[in-house]
Amino acid sequence: MRESIFYASLRSFFLVLFGVAGFVVGFLLIAAAVGSIFGTVDNSQEISYKYATSIQPNANGVRKALSASAPVILKINVHGVIGAESLTQESIRQQLIESREQTLKNNRVKALLLHLETPGGTVFDADGIYRAIKAYKEEFKVPVYAYVDGLCASGGMYVAAAADKVFASDVSLIGSVGVVSPPFMNFSQLLDKIGVQSETLFEGKGKDNMNPFRPWRKDEDENLKEVINYYYNSFVDLVVANRPKLSREKLVDVYGANIYPAALAKEYGYIDENGHSYGDTLKLLAKEIGVEDDEYQVIELQSTNWFSELFRSEMNLFKGKVIHQVSFSPETDPKLQNQFLYLYRP
Repeated sequence: MRESIFYASLRSFFLVLFGVAGFVVGFLLIAAAVGSIFGTVDNSQEISYKYATSIQPNANGVRKALSASAPVILKINVHGVIGAESLTQESIRQQLIESREQTLKNNRVKALLLHLETPGGTVFDADGIYRAIKAYKEEFKVPVYAYVDGLCASGGMYVAAAADKVFASDVSLIGSVGVVSPPFMNFSQLLDKIGVQSETLFEGKGKDNMNPFRPWRKDEDENLKEVINYYYNSFVDLVVANRPKLSREKLVDVYGANIYPAALAKEYGYIDENGHSYGDTLKLLAKEIGVEDDEYQVIELQSTNWFSELFRSEMNLFKGKVIHQVSFSPETDPKLQNQFLYLYRP
């Protein structure tokens, strides 16, 4: 009996489907095996490492492996929103820990170079990164330079304050010393119109503050204002303490949370030098530690967990789902919601 077109098409569809599924499963098994073989784990000591050294170009653009004892300038990238994805206080702390281990042990790291291109992020992560870098600098007596290559705003400025000197390209934008709370919306009038009532059970004075399903009481936002004021004053104190040319009075009353081109940022005291390239900054840092261009190694610590990176949220197709969304601003990231932010919002 001649097979119908429908059944032939159906059979072909399932053959292709199972073929693709088999390929994906096989790929995952091979990837897992390779990851287990080449993962950087010291089984004898049960110490796992999340990062591997990656040789970066020196000030002359030359990328060359030197001896295992060559001095190292550790480049730390602060790219993107602080507190989102892989840019957290935990990830930076881990990089700093591993910068004293394996091939970088025996005090090879002689300086840190922060490469900044960020609008800022969460209060907690910006503060944690700042304190981790400060502690590292003080414990190991290494100079820290920061290079702004684009935007260094709010939490980025907070992190940059940990550096001894801050350099920037001419087109970079710097500033935005300020704090913003999570947004609060009130739906009580809408609920009244559609005839819906809401009741929230709670104990503890103020636990129900800013409940979006009832009219807000007078001054129930006072506690949040106190928190914001505390974070803002802490931010201002920290920046002024580390950037002595920056006037506190002008920062609060004139500059505010605005951003400024690099030339103005230098004039106001946010940064030390503008019009510098990344290579210029590297040369100055190498000079600071007393080495020539061909004597030091620039190292980045890059994640070794590429298998997990493959299945990060951006690759939802592997999770069997496709998400359609439009992001209007960084704070729409779920990791930033309901948090106080040192974040620049254009």
